Amino acid sequence: MANKILFCATVDYHFKAFHLPYMEWLKNQGWQVDVAASGKIDLPYTDNKYDIPIRRSPFNKINLRAYQKLKNVIDKGDYSIIHCHTPMGGVLTRLAARDARKQGAKVIYTAHGFHFCKGAPLISWLVYYPIEKYLSKVTDTLITINIEDYRFAQKHMSKAKKIEHVHGVGVDTERFKPITENNKSEMKKSFGYGPDDFLLFYAAEFNKNKNQQFLLESLALIKDDVPNAHLVLAGEGQLLERCRLLSSNLGISHMVTFLGFRNDIQQILPMCDIGVASSLREGLPVNIMEAMSCALPVVAVDNRGHRELVQNNKNGWTVASDDTKRFANKIKTLANVPDLKNKLGANGREIILKRYSTRKVLIEKSRIYRIYMNREEVTEWATH
Repeated sequence: MANKILFCATVDYHFKAFHLPYMEWLKNQGWQVDVAASGKIDLPYTDNKYDIPIRRSPFNKINLRAYQKLKNVIDKGDYSIIHCHTPMGGVLTRLAARDARKQGAKVIYTAHGFHFCKGAPLISWLVYYPIEKYLSKVTDTLITINIEDYRFAQKHMSKAKKIEHVHGVGVDTERFKPITENNKSEMKKSFGYGPDDFLLFYAAEFNKNKNQQFLLESLALIKDDVPNAHLVLAGEGQLLERCRLLSSNLGISHMVTFLGFRNDIQQILPMCDIGVASSLREGLPVNIMEAMSCALPVVAVDNRGHRELVQNNKNGWTVASDDTKRFANKIKTLANVPDLKNKLGANGREIILKRYSTRKVLIEKSRIYRIYMNREEVTEWATH
């Protein structure tokens, strides 16, 4: 078979956001890199791109048409490796690749956090668990990005030929890095904040799972004790306006900035003081890794992905999803004890450099690819 790999996901932005370094590496190995996903983004390191109308809901009838289009691409593509991502991207790709596997293609699926997990809604278990369990038998390598999912997969997805644990999608530690206190003050002023404002940052879509209202309610508890606290929220979504209204009702609208969609997070994060995260469910969140890479301590709602990254009293704390008072108190502690804030932030940066940098993740992923590339050696990553 040809040295060709097909990447598949629900939407093409997934690759722009998370996978370009690994696509670049494959190009540097002399491989043809194709992408199949919904969307019309012009992706670098891509030879051929196929706009497949995949929808997130497993009940959307458009996915039947997406399956046929994707199967046609795969059957004609003569791919050696097919690597799929996202729940529906992973489902449709593995179904469409069954004939190609019989011809020798190898199928890799990265689970970016199983939808069924401890505390997940019953509907997620009823819908996604049986599907993933069935599809494991047509998966050559199942990649998980947190230990909880890895252990679950070993026990319940044993029909997959290989099960691997990779430390997420990686974070570019040169783009996301700390700056001096003087630079922080200057950056804050350039964005319209006071040099002594205490900035809390969270980037996420405004939806039920991301749970931004929890952050607003926590901030309201310390509006008098930490009057210079300011919550900076990046992202869009169907609950954005509801959160604007809530901030007004709580009397904290002057302490909250709704940035909307931003593509300059690497410039905003370093000037902030702490990272916060309120998601009810996460696989291994990039927003926390980026905050840690900028040496920000993190206060986060307790879930498997946050627990993987945030070690209590080392680089921040995880707090129960119904405990706004404790969450608020942790923010207040960091605002009042700068030395502790700096120590926890430095520890977080060290954790990222040790395990979660793009370079470290590339080594893990290249080892998996190498199994199917029939290569004993891997060339140095050209961009570093």
